[in-house]
Amino acid sequence: MTIDDIAKYRLINQQLRATQLTTHHEVVSCLGAMQAQDYAMAKWAIGIRQPTTTDNAIEQAINNGNIIRTHILRPTWHFVAAEDIRWMLALTSPHVKTINNSACKRLDLDKDILVRCNNIIEKLLRDNKQLTRPEIMAELSKKKIPTNDIRAALIMMNAELEGLVCNGIIRDKQFTYALLDERIKPTRPFTKEEALAALAKRYFNSHGPATLQDFIWWSGLSISHAKLALELIKSILSSLQIDEQIYWFNDSIPYQNTESTHFLPAFDELIISYKNRTAVIPLEHQSKAFTNNGIFKPTILSNGKVIGTWKRSFKKDAVIMELSYFNSIKKTERQIIADTAKQYGNFLDMETIIR
Repeated sequence: MTIDDIAKYRLINQQLRATQLTTHHEVVSCLGAMQAQDYAMAKWAIGIRQPTTTDNAIEQAINNGNIIRTHILRPTWHFVAAEDIRWMLALTSPHVKTINNSACKRLDLDKDILVRCNNIIEKLLRDNKQLTRPEIMAELSKKKIPTNDIRAALIMMNAELEGLVCNGIIRDKQFTYALLDERIKPTRPFTKEEALAALAKRYFNSHGPATLQDFIWWSGLSISHAKLALELIKSILSSLQIDEQIYWFNDSIPYQNTESTHFLPAFDELIISYKNRTAVIPLEHQSKAFTNNGIFKPTILSNGKVIGTWKRSFKKDAVIMELSYFNSIKKTERQIIADTAKQYGNFLDMETIIR
């Protein structure tokens, strides 16, 4: 297997080719957690793996509580299947809270204040009430708790990481918060080793072939915990070595060396979930696809390789897609790419205009 083969193998494991999954929930569950700070693009990340679905259908799954959008793994938003949120939070939230500690300290959000905030939030949301962040912050301000700067974000992230709240329904295009225990049915707690093994299995099954360093980046785990997690599931994985790197993967899915084109959303798992991204994007083009401060653009993928970027705008009932290629491409390839781009318009139930 070569680096090029790895890129194509990931297409299959990440459900971008020949998917056998039939629901949005199954897609999120398969991938473990899907980065979701850009909400519109995150819905497309599910949609591109479920070719017949729509933006509205995915939003309904989120409103129903089958898919949860919360802070988990790293200090950013992720989609996670509802039944996975508790064990995953128990495993990864201590690390995320440690990362947030310096910002909390700088803004005088000590443990006592955060506990007080959680107590107030719990009372506000009790009995299945769902409120937006501004509504919650207004109530905290009445209690003389400062919510300016990034305090509001840190207060609500802490409540998520403590397992107190998760997203509720979307109201007037704003997410609400709900009490996690009222929104999601109880699940069996995992031991530390069970959770480590479950997270590693989910990652290498869906993101492999991948290295230990890739898993550390994606999971947010410490080196020692990530090594233990991999050790716990090594017996069910295959491995190969390329350029002094060991790649781990589940080889039960048949490899398919077939041509395909995809319009990946910003922050898609195929790109963002690896420490080393050269299998998908050559080094000379990486600065065109993502920035040093962590902004990942929507990309055009051809046969497992990123060949350009795209951006969108809207006009009445149409989505306008502007395409930019790294290198010149043939006219026949342009037509294939243009035809593929229309899938995004179908997803939004809009006409697609290619530029």
